[in-house]
Parts: sequence; C-alpha cells; structure tokens
Amino acid sequence: MEQQQQAGVAALAREIEDFMAANGWDQPPQLFALVPTAALLDEQPELAGQLDRANPLTPVAQEALPDGDLADALARIAWPDLVIGCALAQEIIVLPPGSESELPDVAEADAESLRRAAADHPQRTEARLVAAVLREGNGACVMRLRGIGTAEGSDESIDEIVESPDLAPNLLEALKATLLP
Repeated sequence: MEQQQQAGVAALAREIEDFMAANGWDQPPQLFALVPTAALLDEQPELAGQLDRANPLTPVAQEALPDGDLADALARIAWPDLVIGCALAQEIIVLPPGSESELPDVAEADAESLRRAAADHPQRTEARLVAAVLREGNGACVMRLRGIGTAEGSDESIDEIVESPDLAPNLLEALKATLLP
C-alpha cells in the first residue's frame, strides 16, 4: 500500500509540474491542496465534467502565497481535515557542485544576497521544483531544469525532468509540518 501511495504522490507531483509548465516560466510559488476526488465531487458536483473520479486525489490550487519568506508563509498554514496532502511548486536556481565556495559566506550573508549571487552565477540553471507530501508522510519531488540540453538535429533547447524524493528534504519536511494537527 505504501508503494502505491508513493507512486500516487509522485504522479501528483508530475501532474502539478505539467500544469505549471503549461503556463510557462517566471511564475510565483504556487501551493496546492491534495484532496480526495470523491469528497471534492460530493461537495462540488458541478466539477464532475472536469475531474476523473478514477484519480484518488485531485490537486487544488490555493490563493497566492504572501510575499516574503516562504518558510514563514508555510509555518502559518493549517489545513482542514479534508486535505490529505499538499504540494508546492516554485522556481529555483540550481548551481553546479562545488560552486558554494564562490558564494558569499552563509553565516555573514542575508538570504537576498545569496539569491542574487546564485542568480548571477555564470553556471546557474533555472529550475522549477514541485514537492508533494501526504499526511501519512509519503513525499515526492519533481524538478524541471530549464533549457539544459538541445533537441537532436536542432538548436532548440529542451528541459530535463528529474524525479526523486531526495531533491528537497527540507521542503518536504516543511510541507509535512503544515499537515500536522
């Protein structure tokens, strides 16, 4: 059963990333509630034509997160019992291994200085990370690396998709904390 739930939460993370990708890049962080499809249809039967009852969970986009520190915003979130999981999609900067030495000292730099230094790094890669968790503790991450390669026989850049629950363990823990009673 746990392996089935893990596959289910991974599929939801991919579905959310596909949804975000359809709207392009340069989007603010987006939070999603993961709700049992049957319960959602019971409460809102008018959605019957839009939702597949065969999918056990449906991601429901939430209102925009407040500006400012994401960790602070997540720390203030509490979900109703109907929500059995949540997911967050956010754009990030990925740096190559070993590039930490080129960034300001974390102990002395503020978060904004570190963000600017990462954004200005010549070897940076823009990415979108989706992290999803269930109340039972299963989690999954999907990351789309922007323009990481080129299509064969073309100059068009293509994105690379990476999936692993180990991509953002701290974010998964922060999301799990929002689901605690």
